[in-house]
Amino acid sequence: MERNFGGVIWTNHALQRLKERNISQGDAWATFRRPEQSKYAESKGAWIYYKTYGNQKIEVVAKQNEKKEWIILSVWSRQTFKNTKKPDSLLKLVWKRIFKK
Repeated sequence: MERNFGGVIWTNHALQRLKERNISQGDAWATFRRPEQSKYAESKGAWIYYKTYGNQKIEVVAKQNEKKEWIILSVWSRQTFKNTKKPDSLLKLVWKRIFKK
C-alpha cells in the first residue's frame, strides 16, 4: 500500500485500517472517487463517501488540507444484507402463515 496513491494522501491510520479490515486500497480509492453516496462527517471539513461492493459497503473519510490536497483519514466496511425475496412473495408467505392457524 502506498502513502500517495491515486493522487491523494493516505494517513498511516487509513493504511493500517485497510490492512486490518482486508480492504484493497483500489476499492477504497474508487469509493472516494466515485461514491454512490456521501455526507458531511462529524469532523469539521471532512466527508464520508460510501460505495457497495456485493454485500460489503465501504466507507471512506476524507478532507482537504490547507494546500487543497485530499487526505484519506480512515476507511472501514460494513456487511450489507439484501432482501432477495420480492415483497409480493413475502406478503403471500405472511398471509399463508396467518390463515394456516
